[in-house]
Amino acid sequence: MKSISLRIVLICFFMAGSFATVLAQISPESLYEKHERKKGLTIREYNSDAKGKNRWMDHVTVYNAKGYKIEEIEYATYGMRERTVFEYDANDVCVKEIVYDDHNKVSRIRKYVHNADGTRKTQFNYLPNGRLYSTKVYQYSN
Repeated sequence: MKSISLRIVLICFFMAGSFATVLAQISPESLYEKHERKKGLTIREYNSDAKGKNRWMDHVTVYNAKGYKIEEIEYATYGMRERTVFEYDANDVCVKEIVYDDHNKVSRIRKYVHNADGTRKTQFNYLPNGRLYSTKVYQYSN
C-alpha cells in the first residue's frame, strides 16, 4: 500500500512540475513582451501572382498604443471584404467586436463575458438591429 501511495505522490509531483513549466511559458512577462512589440503597429499583407507582377492587398491589422489589436481588415480582389473593430475594457480585455461587411455596414456584433482568469466564458452574437441570434459557450479542460 505504501508503494502505491508513493507512486501517486511522485506522479502528482511530476505533473505539478509540468504544469508549473507550462505556466512559466505563458508568463505575464511574455504577454507583456508580445504587446510591447505591437505597440502602434500596422501590418499589411499582400498577395501576388506566380510571376510577382500583379500585387494586391490581402489583409491589414492595426494595433493600439498598448499593443492590442483594434482593427482587422480583409480584402478580396474587388476591395474590402470584411472589417472587424475590437473594443477593450479598462482591464485590456476584449469585450466587443463589431464586424462590417464589404459596404462598411455593421453585419454582426460579438460581445464577450470572461472568467475571473481572463479566459472567455460566453460569446453573444447580435444582428445589426441589436437582436441576439446566437450564443457560444467556452469550456476549458485538460
